[in-house]
Amino acid sequence: MAILGWVLIIALFAVGLAGAVYPILPGALAIYLAFFVYGWFFSFDPFGAGFWIIQTLIVVVLFVADYVVGAWGVKKFGGSRASVIGSTIGLILGPFLIPAFGLLIGPFVGAFAGELIAGSNPGKAVKVSFGSLLGLFSSTVVKIVLQIAMVVLFFIWIGRY
Repeated sequence: MAILGWVLIIALFAVGLAGAVYPILPGALAIYLAFFVYGWFFSFDPFGAGFWIIQTLIVVVLFVADYVVGAWGVKKFGGSRASVIGSTIGLILGPFLIPAFGLLIGPFVGAFAGELIAGSNPGKAVKVSFGSLLGLFSSTVVKIVLQIAMVVLFFIWIGRY
């Protein structure tokens, strides 16, 4: 049973970290679920209130930062609310519509379309679209760092027990 437990934990960590790059995957929630799998298979004893508070705060920060950092990229380049919405829709739909490059093309096209709908000229729409990519890359870096921190804290916590 211990092997199954560790296989599930490692798989959830892998899915979680992949979710930092591929937004369709559950990301931080998969990592968070791995903590429960550890508790169910082994013990919840290593996890005190401090562990759960820190990990929950990281998850909340991840969700907030994901939207805020992405929107920041669009806004930094003069984008409107419509381009933020378009970029978000493109981020979700892009990987399905264009499997190989949809993660990059989707937010770009979504921000471009949103900005055109908002009444901007094509030149500004292209500038805003590049801002959406900057936001995407920045958000991805933040997610990777915080999700790695979640996993490292997990191993530190269980190693102390």
